[in-house]
Amino acid sequence: FVRYYLLYELFCSVHQEKHGESDTTCPLMVKILDAVKGLPAASVALKLSKKGTDGEWTHVAIGVTDETGEVHNLITDQQFPAGVYRVDFDTKAYWKSQGSTPFHEMAEVVFEAHGEGHLHYTLALLLSPYSFTTTAVVSTHQ
Repeated sequence: FVRYYLLYELFCSVHQEKHGESDTTCPLMVKILDAVKGLPAASVALKLSKKGTDGEWTHVAIGVTDETGEVHNLITDQQFPAGVYRVDFDTKAYWKSQGSTPFHEMAEVVFEAHGEGHLHYTLALLLSPYSFTTTAVVSTHQ
């Protein structure tokens, strides 16, 4: 129950946030919560890749969560055309820095962007040393 409550709180706060005056600076935002502490997960490194027509992944961007567990301005609209994307979260390094021995090497999330028009994506991740849960808030640009 606690996990679902934390996930609910995380996503409610994600959905209510504004990302500046222009959506062009934030088409993809990431937010991570440490389920053990019930706090934002700071200093989690991540890598964004795009799947090419040949099936190969091309590195697009890297980021690290801030003290609020978020990464803003990871990619611009111009760098984020329709396609299949993968975000690799370095969860092992995060848990080791917290004094835990994690089960997963990384959390990987693969998704299709802009399949039905130009949208804004907030990818949220709830972490514990032995599990992770993801969800996305997808909205039209305001």
